[in-house]
Order: sequence, then C-alpha cells, then structure tokens
Amino acid sequence: MGVNLQTESQLFIGIDGGGSKCRATIFCPQRGVIGTGVAGRANPLHGLEQTFESILASTQLAISDAKLNPDAVSTLVAGLGLAGVNVPRLYDLVNQWQHPFAKMYLTTDLHTACIGAHEGNDGAVIITGTGSCGYAHVGNQNLLIGGHGFALGDKGSGAWLGQQAAEHVLLNLDGFAEDTQLTQPLLAHFNVTDAMGLVENLAGQSSSTYAQLARIVLQQAEQGDAVAISIVKQGAKYISNMARKLFALQPTRFSMIGGLAEPLAVWLDKDVVARVELAISPPEIGAILFARQEFAAQQHNREVS
Repeated sequence: MGVNLQTESQLFIGIDGGGSKCRATIFCPQRGVIGTGVAGRANPLHGLEQTFESILASTQLAISDAKLNPDAVSTLVAGLGLAGVNVPRLYDLVNQWQHPFAKMYLTTDLHTACIGAHEGNDGAVIITGTGSCGYAHVGNQNLLIGGHGFALGDKGSGAWLGQQAAEHVLLNLDGFAEDTQLTQPLLAHFNVTDAMGLVENLAGQSSSTYAQLARIVLQQAEQGDAVAISIVKQGAKYISNMARKLFALQPTRFSMIGGLAEPLAVWLDKDVVARVELAISPPEIGAILFARQEFAAQQHNREVS
C-alpha cells in the first residue's frame, strides 16, 4: 500500500471493537507496533457510552504501553473497526463523536478484519466470536453476510451457542426436553441450583454473557453429549453455508477470525476447512492499514486541490 511521505512520521492507532473486548494498537512507520491495550466491549449496539469508554480505555493502555505521554492521544490518527456500525444509524452516531484523536476513520470490524487478514488485498473473512458474520471484497464487489446482532442472528457464534444451550437446559429442568450433560456445568457456571437461578443470571443480559457459555457447549460436544453435538453442528453448518456464499465471489484467500475460529473448525464441512488460510495480520492492524490509506488519500487530495 502506498503511503505519502508526509505520513512517515505520523503515529497511527488501530482499534478493533467487538462484543467482548476492544483492542488498540499504536503503530510507528519507522518502528512498527509500539504499544497495545485491551479494554471492555465496544459494540455500539450495546450502548454508545460503553463503546466510547472502551475505545478511550484501550487507547490509554496502548499509549502507556508505548511509553508515550497521556496527551499523545491528540496526535494519533485512528482507524476504528467496530462491530455494529454496519447499521447506518449507529455508524452516523459514532462518526459524529467528539473524539480526542487528530483524525478518526470509521468502518466495520469486518472490513478491517478483511484488510488485516489479506494485507489489503482481495479476500474473504468470517468472524466467529461473540457474534458471527462474513465479508468478501473482490475487485469492485463486496458481500456482507450476517452481522444482524444477538437475538436477531449471529448463528454459530459464541452467544448463539450459549443461548441455545441455556434454552435447552431450562426446558430440560421443566421436564420438556431430553437430559443433557450441559445442565450441571451451566448451573455451576452461575453457582445456582435450579431453573430460576439460571433465569435470574441470564434474563436481559448481553451477548457477551451468553458467549461465556460457549466453551461449555464445545467441551460437552467433544465429550459426546448428544444435545451439545446437535447445537454445535447446527452452528457449524450455518458457518459452512456462509463461507460458500462468500466463495461465490471467488476470493483468492479466505480466513476465519475470532475466539471460536479454531475450536469450531473441526465441526465445519471439509470443503470449507480446505480453503481456510491463516490471517496475515489481526483486525487492529487492518484498522491501521485502513487509517493510513484514508489519511494518505486525504493528504493527497489537499495537495492537488
């Protein structure tokens, strides 16, 4: 990617904000990555205040890690890749934020994940973490699949796996569903002993709370529990079908990203697994590449105008 020489002394920060955490990385063109920081969730679907708090907290942690002065935030050019901003209203609200950065360039976490995974070249990615979604960029074509958010979609995600497990366990405890080895681990997770204890801990909770149950579902599936296996297979089939839709654009590379990418891989269809390649760089590096590209283009436009 070509970068204007005027940007070579400029520090950039890439921010990857999702349903469970927000990761920030500071990049110096001469020295590479000089600092990182991780804070809480930063999906504006769960609230703008939380999103902005997490962005600022992860930024300050990265600044501290880079051994910069706290007020260095005002000199940073920021690239933000956030979950949830595929919703136009949320994109506009975040873009109107009175941020502390020198410049801020906003896009979706899928976009920056794709940029990072394929180092700015064409390709496709599926994110399977707290939520699930897919994105492909090939030439002038873009395809976005999923990303509808918890309760409306995100099938195959950590939150979906947890929700499906909780629903079955509650039905089982009421005598309407078959027995499962999921019951006792879910009760133990919340330190409760009955259905209403589960309800008290889950009612009205966000996707990240449900996503914490995903490891239990995967563990019980590995140990042969029929209910857990059925849930995981349903989620994996959806992710496999999502991948094939992305493949229709004929991307040269395909990567899977997120906390469930590795544990879910063994449950995916073999033709999909055969196409998976390691991401070259993580999403926050994709956000840095995005910011550098946008900043350089803006500088160029000023020079020619």
